[in-house]
Amino acid sequence: MRDVGAGLVLLGHSERRHVYGESDEVVNRKVRIALAQGLDVMLCLGETREQREAGETEAVCGSQLQAGLAGVGNEDLQRVTLAYEPVWAIGTGKTASPAQAEEVHAFIRPLIAEAFDDATAETMREALS
Repeated sequence: MRDVGAGLVLLGHSERRHVYGESDEVVNRKVRIALAQGLDVMLCLGETREQREAGETEAVCGSQLQAGLAGVGNEDLQRVTLAYEPVWAIGTGKTASPAQAEEVHAFIRPLIAEAFDDATAETMREALS
């Protein structure tokens, strides 16, 4: 990808997870390979409608986050952006409100602090896709 000029790779996208069956472990392998090859990573996290309605948003996003970043060091983490991608809002006519996105971001930041450190958690880039 770098040979054709790419600098950023989108990984963990809902289509890859749900249509092509990419597991958290596959996403993690891709994250580590992309970072090792000098690419920045946008890591997508998000729950389905069923998971949201069952109150599993934090469990799903937390699991995707922890698995997706396994083996990633603090220095490489600076090249990762987290994208909250609520699967339930894709092509459904529904959108995640800023408050809903902020709830997920507020949940994720302490997980980053626990896995890495407080300073890293404070500077972590997040996006709503």
